[in-house]
Amino acid sequence: MKGKDILNEIISTSGGEFYTPIPDGYKLGKTKYVIVTGSVMSGIGKGTISSSLCKCLQDRGLKVEPTKLEAYLNVDAGTLNPFRHGEVFVLDDGYETDLDLGTYERMLDKNLTKDNFVTSGRIYQTLIEKERAGKYLGRDVQFIPHVTGEIKSIVRNLAIKSKADVVVIEIGGTVGDYENMFALEALRELQYEEGHENVCFVNVTYIMQPSSLGEQKSKAAQLGIKRLIGMGIQPDVIVCRSESPVRASIKDKISLNTNVPLNRVIGVHDVSNIYSLPLALREHEFGERVLETLELEKKFKTNGNTALKKWVKETSYFGKGKPLVIGIAGKYTGSSDTYISILKALEHCSFAIDRKLNFKWVETTEIEKGKSVESELKGLDGVIVPGGFGKRGIEGKIAVAKYCRENNIPYLGLCLGFQIALIDIARNVVGLKEANSTEFDPKAKDPVIDILPEQKKIHGLGGNMRLGGKDVEVKPRTIAAKIHNNAKKIRRRFRHRFECNPEYIERFEKAGVVFSGKAPGEQIMQILELPKHKFLMASQFHPEFTSRPLHADEMFLAFVKACEK
Repeated sequence: MKGKDILNEIISTSGGEFYTPIPDGYKLGKTKYVIVTGSVMSGIGKGTISSSLCKCLQDRGLKVEPTKLEAYLNVDAGTLNPFRHGEVFVLDDGYETDLDLGTYERMLDKNLTKDNFVTSGRIYQTLIEKERAGKYLGRDVQFIPHVTGEIKSIVRNLAIKSKADVVVIEIGGTVGDYENMFALEALRELQYEEGHENVCFVNVTYIMQPSSLGEQKSKAAQLGIKRLIGMGIQPDVIVCRSESPVRASIKDKISLNTNVPLNRVIGVHDVSNIYSLPLALREHEFGERVLETLELEKKFKTNGNTALKKWVKETSYFGKGKPLVIGIAGKYTGSSDTYISILKALEHCSFAIDRKLNFKWVETTEIEKGKSVESELKGLDGVIVPGGFGKRGIEGKIAVAKYCRENNIPYLGLCLGFQIALIDIARNVVGLKEANSTEFDPKAKDPVIDILPEQKKIHGLGGNMRLGGKDVEVKPRTIAAKIHNNAKKIRRRFRHRFECNPEYIERFEKAGVVFSGKAPGEQIMQILELPKHKFLMASQFHPEFTSRPLHADEMFLAFVKACEK
């Protein structure tokens, strides 16, 4: 039976065990689905593989919509610790997601929405709200069919809303995790209902190479994929991730033990530039194998590799001059994923100036313990103070800002880095020795940073910040105006509760601070600069979230060019 016949049969069943809500206007087969799962271990690059596949399909002329189903019970990613889970990426609509959505946006050069990121917590929240409203008609609400039914409803609604040719769904976690089993079951049901011609399963697995043996081993990959097969899901394509190129014998074993044809077992080893990955996958015919499964290979034919080759060339640097060394002064320096969008924004600048950038992590809690700021910043061409929350490491960051200001070292402050720069200037230029933020000292004598007025009546951490894309009014004849091509307004993404206290604006301006960006019609300062400094600029927003590989953010690019000098 084809998917159309199966789905019609399910819909016509009255009072049965099925729960498959079909959105109004949904047409089976109009949108196809690719499900990307991971086996063996987490962190093997499902998000990068998924976004690269999206890029390959987009390059062929398909309209592609990525989405991620996450297993954790948080409603969104906003309250997750960045050190444990990587950065919290903020979408233009204000939804807080994990870092993979940033990868999707950068690779596809498009803004995504909350429909592109769904957690288990959000699904359960929807489920309970419907149950309390009596939407399940008195039935006992169960994982199957109700939780799985809600997941299918979400992806089908995304298909309608996006009008995509293909929706690519990344399943968070690893095959075998208890928490994502219901998501895998939901998408097994999706393939059953839609038909195999409309749903393709891709498994990204890991080929181990223990240093003690010096050779690749496939057993863990075989067992991980067999666990997926044991759940009723037969992968159509397998991507073998590895440190070095996957040997032919390994592919043979994977193919033989998983019932996947050899030409659908694709090796992807580590690359220095992830933007070259879509071209590598194109050359392995990854897109062709997926489109064959979805019966789209004749409709969307490849136009050669010209466009992707140009993309790879433009997202590479050939290293003129000595590498620049940029310091990132934070308190989550044990994991690069914590500041991944900042690293990517700097990478985009390296493409623009054709020069390599190296990074040095500056752990500000160590400065608080007594390490010399001078020794920590020695040899740096510039310093970034990124966003963050909480008191730990703050005095170390203020010391970093003071040193950069006094020694004419290029400084870029992002969100919290904007507030840190103001606290330094208030204490050491304006003369307010006890200046602080009420986030760190609620009884500060001079609260130069205070909570947003609209947030003072809200309690709790989740969902009570200024979030998402907002317009920023740029002051004419300033550095900010110059680097943004004299634009009167720009749109950037925010994630903060505290801001410059309006009562201190005049004193800051008398001390030489130029507030070159603010909220339209309000006394909310959003960009500051010191014109007499080599480069000292900070923003209350996060420019790293909207930087793109071929369109480096203007503020980052101006900072890097100042570092070059």
